[in-house]
Amino acid sequence: MSSKNTLNCLKGAEEAVSEIVDFSITMGIMLLGIGIIAIAGFPLVGYMQEVQHTENIKQSFTVLTSNINKVAFGSSPSQSVEIKLHKSTATVTGTSSITIDMHVWNSSSSTVDTESFDRQLRVIENRYNERSIGYENTGAWAKYEKEKVVMISKPNFAIGEDMLMIPAVMLSGSSSVSGTGLVRVVCNGGLPSVHRYENVSMMNITICSQYYDGWGRFLNETMGMKIIKYDTLNDTVSTSKKYFPDNIDVVIVYSPMKVTIQ
Repeated sequence: MSSKNTLNCLKGAEEAVSEIVDFSITMGIMLLGIGIIAIAGFPLVGYMQEVQHTENIKQSFTVLTSNINKVAFGSSPSQSVEIKLHKSTATVTGTSSITIDMHVWNSSSSTVDTESFDRQLRVIENRYNERSIGYENTGAWAKYEKEKVVMISKPNFAIGEDMLMIPAVMLSGSSSVSGTGLVRVVCNGGLPSVHRYENVSMMNITICSQYYDGWGRFLNETMGMKIIKYDTLNDTVSTSKKYFPDNIDVVIVYSPMKVTIQ
């Protein structure tokens, strides 16, 4: 073989090896990209889907809260609201409650009497993984994994110069639906009652609820009540406020209703 042919063979071999190396590098980069997408991309897509589902549920509970409050305050005898499940559970559950203790001036005996109002509340809740979103006592709340409660819709407490209106919505029923798809939450109003207390100089409000820390911030920031205690073992917040010497009147609207999830 001539030296010229030998050089041509070597040159061809080098080009072939170079093409193989280039192909191997390209394939390595492609496989690395696919691996990165598989490791980081797919979980990110799943996370984004969870976030979107949570936002959809929050929006649904905003609508649900507005409609149920119509029943709570007597402007509608019943309401029906649809919410969408995505591998989650909608239920009427819980043992939450509200306790209101007041110092009331008794003009007949010129003494200060202690009056108490105590009712169970309970919650309409959607639970998805470790997240829960619920309607409780005219407000809507969201609770995430190891995070504080977020208020979605403010409870309908009304404050005037010399009057305070407090709702107490008691939910009865034990319906529960799990899975994926649309479910219907049906609320039928019961017989409401109004409890009025005049010349209140001091008031304590204690709420027992899994959303208790959200309730604490609401009572403190919106109603100006001092937080006395957070009881983390019993999911309870205790608050207090003095109105002396400018006493106020307290009106408590108690609204029982029957809730069914279909």
